[in-house]
Amino acid sequence: MIETPTAPCVLRAVNLVKRYTEGAATVEVLRDVSVHIDAGEMVAIVGASGSGKSTLLHLLGLLDTPTSGHVEVDGKRVDDLGEAGRSQLRNRRLGFVYQFHHLLPEFSAVDNVAMPLIVRREKRKAAREQAREVLAQVGLSERMEHFPGQLSGGERQRVALARALVTRPGCVLADEPTGNLDRYTAESMFDLLLRVNREFGTAFAIVTHDPALAALAHRQLYIEKGELADNADRHALPPGRGGVPA
Repeated sequence: MIETPTAPCVLRAVNLVKRYTEGAATVEVLRDVSVHIDAGEMVAIVGASGSGKSTLLHLLGLLDTPTSGHVEVDGKRVDDLGEAGRSQLRNRRLGFVYQFHHLLPEFSAVDNVAMPLIVRREKRKAAREQAREVLAQVGLSERMEHFPGQLSGGERQRVALARALVTRPGCVLADEPTGNLDRYTAESMFDLLLRVNREFGTAFAIVTHDPALAALAHRQLYIEKGELADNADRHALPPGRGGVPA
């Protein structure tokens, strides 16, 4: 019997626990959560407000540290990395998209997208050229020199996506990327995420409160009160397909 090779794991969380202390009280936000994101896979993380899904995303993105448990990037544990090492790893292997675009208003779209490359000390001309290529890929060829205030909400989110993709990350972490958009624009944005996933093989971990959009992902993880639900690991379509025709 010939076994189908599995995709390498780009991001993994093992037995994560996250507690916060508030005065004399201790609040446990995550309890023994283990997840993995494989190369080329789109995973939706779904849960009610306060369930712990954004906390999980922050831990996966090395933006916070767990109380116990650990995170692996490309199969390597990050426990011993200092903040400088974590920041460098984030810049090179992870991308981020948030509900609010967090674009720098005084910079054009192309300069916003080039910023992660400039931070890693690439030459500005080369960084801008790479930014132009990615902006074209997300359908903003005609808007590259526009400033955030001159763009629609959907266009600003496309710029934010391009900024996340410009470093060619193994995985993009998106926290409610369509939450600030109207339904039509949200569906258009999610279709774009699916196309990027399919065409470029970029893995995505997407926090969303919208089950209809989550159903388009390859796999859905359901978090309830800080724990993965019993039916948390639901499979939809295999990586590379998404919920729309290829």
